Amino acid sequence: MAANTKLNVQSFPRPPRLEKIARHLRITYKDTEIADTKDAYWVLETHHPPTYYLPPSSIKVPLKCTNRSSWCEWKGAATYYSIALPDGTVSNRIWSYNSPTSGFEPISGYLSFYAGPWDCFVDGERVEPQPGDFYGGWVTSEIEGIVKGRTGNLDPVV
Repeated sequence: MAANTKLNVQSFPRPPRLEKIARHLRITYKDTEIADTKDAYWVLETHHPPTYYLPPSSIKVPLKCTNRSSWCEWKGAATYYSIALPDGTVSNRIWSYNSPTSGFEPISGYLSFYAGPWDCFVDGERVEPQPGDFYGGWVTSEIEGIVKGRTGNLDPVV
């Protein structure tokens, strides 16, 4: 992605689109590296910042399945994970689609992270979480437009 290129979430498609990307994604927690890759996917959907899916091989710490599950009308059933960090265990902030629906098969087993409590980076830029605590999009300085967020409301990204 060229520097200063803006991505307007209002122009993203619905149904969402899956794309292979070569952006540098990194996730850290204090001094612990959780993930690092330049081989991932993103999902672009109207009014949402990109949601990133990292290959299992990029994850540097053990994950454990939790009992939580959810359903996405586009990608299917999600499995959630916990991770043991120096300050304790964090649950249900990481998910995957292990048997995704048609069109999303490439992300089978890939992992997506909410943008916290850890620090997430795209090409060296620390991301902000999508507003609210329901969706898992990552907001960077290139994102513009009206982003879906707090309890389903539309919140402008400034």
